[in-house]
Amino acid sequence: MNTKPSTVKKALYIIIPLILIVFVVIKLKNNKETTQSKVYQYDKEQAVHVQADTLQIENINANFSYSGTFESNKETKISAEIQGKINDILVDVGSIVSKDQSLLLLDNTLLKLQLQTIEVQIEGLEADVNRYTILANADAVQGIQLEKAALGLKSTNVQRATLLEQINKTTIKAPFNGVVTAKLTEEGAFAAPGIPLLQITDIKNLKFTVNVAENDLKLFKLSQIYTITADAYYEISLNGKATLIGSKANMGSSFPVQFAVNNTSDLKIKSGMFGKVNLNNGSQEKGLLIPTSAIISTANQSQVYLVRNGKAILQNITVSNKIQNKTVVSSGLKAGDIIVTHGFINLFDGANVTVK
Repeated sequence: MNTKPSTVKKALYIIIPLILIVFVVIKLKNNKETTQSKVYQYDKEQAVHVQADTLQIENINANFSYSGTFESNKETKISAEIQGKINDILVDVGSIVSKDQSLLLLDNTLLKLQLQTIEVQIEGLEADVNRYTILANADAVQGIQLEKAALGLKSTNVQRATLLEQINKTTIKAPFNGVVTAKLTEEGAFAAPGIPLLQITDIKNLKFTVNVAENDLKLFKLSQIYTITADAYYEISLNGKATLIGSKANMGSSFPVQFAVNNTSDLKIKSGMFGKVNLNNGSQEKGLLIPTSAIISTANQSQVYLVRNGKAILQNITVSNKIQNKTVVSSGLKAGDIIVTHGFINLFDGANVTVK
């Protein structure tokens, strides 16, 4: 028997898979090399370009400011006390309203018809009372008939007073002076108790709230007057009376301090605007001030990058206060030190740096 073709066939079954495996391995290796060649490889020896400042002893500005937010003194959503179709809305968003000013009118046609019916009944009962009074004085009728007529008249007068009160409530009025800040319905809509129709906000009187660190609470005293400015109208100074000094820290471990502020006559300051309370601690000190943005903060430590001999060196520091966008450093730095202020990307402890 000739077994040669069978042997060749078996050899092919072994060789062909081996060739395919070799081909796949080579292809994968080439793909890996291609991918690696396209990936950016950062050279840690390459100098990082940074901006830096040389520290000097400075006069620490004793004027402090704390940022906060203006809020409305009062704000409420107005709803109807009775049900009814809205016939007319007398104000719009932005309207300045006074206390007890009419805002919306509800349909009261049926109530007025009921009132007319009650008034007719009252006329009849009053006539009955007068008639029974004359007859009772002449002993022509029993006194109980007069009593029933008088009680019926009293009951009907109560119904009349109830209808008059309901008719009065079809005119919805402003509960206090303010500005219409939301219109939540339209003419022809149905009003019912609990459904908001308008929102009234009192911005003639404002509340201004700042959050301060625990060490700064001593700078504020209840009932003392402070100068407050709005960021949008920095040229306008307002007097704010301290009405609240927080007794419990918030989520940020700071304490709220709140002031009562009278708005300008033209109500320029709006609820939600940002502002600052300014104060002076009366001290004149000297020290090192660095930009707050230069500080790298961890959970328990503040650090900056020093530039020494062309390298960036991480340095632990202790801060004592913040004045606007700068920080007072009490230890860890000295006059003449050079610190990095910009260019932190790719920067690490020991990196080569070039200062712009």
